[in-house]
Amino acid sequence: MPRKAAVSSATAKKSAGSPIVSSAHLVSPRSAEMSEFEFGLIVAGNAFHRWIAHCMSAAGLKDLTPLDVLVLHHVTHRARDKRLADICFIMNVEDTHLINYSLKKLQGLGVVASSKNGKEVTYASTEQGQAYVQRYREIRETCLIDALKADDALNRDIGELARLLRVLSGVYDQAARAAASL
Repeated sequence: MPRKAAVSSATAKKSAGSPIVSSAHLVSPRSAEMSEFEFGLIVAGNAFHRWIAHCMSAAGLKDLTPLDVLVLHHVTHRARDKRLADICFIMNVEDTHLINYSLKKLQGLGVVASSKNGKEVTYASTEQGQAYVQRYREIRETCLIDALKADDALNRDIGELARLLRVLSGVYDQAARAAASL
């Protein structure tokens, strides 16, 4: 084996055994996998946010932040009016000001409308908002779902990953409560 290939092979073996992390100083000897997961979550989260913003832009709504897109999707979900507190709760966002700012922005674009029922304000997507969401869905099918070429086994893996993410969300929430009490 030529020297250059041997060095490359040794480097590949070394890096294959080392965790890929964003913060090596946080790697725990008891769970390097958690640090690997967190790095994967950072990278995947940023890729997901970039994807949803570009997908909505391709659907015709430009200059929305990822949070704006997620709020529009949630307000459209199941065609039921939503209260600010419910949107925050479901999206697991503590800062109501962030969601409120997105709602105001979406109202200004004419894709979300508010209504008052007594003291309660609720939000729903407008017909225009629903049309953008439908176009988003079509683009998602073409650009993401078709590219994924998902089969039954891959869909089962994705479902298991979603379940694990929900479990870890609860673990992180509990850890945050514990850290807040220190």
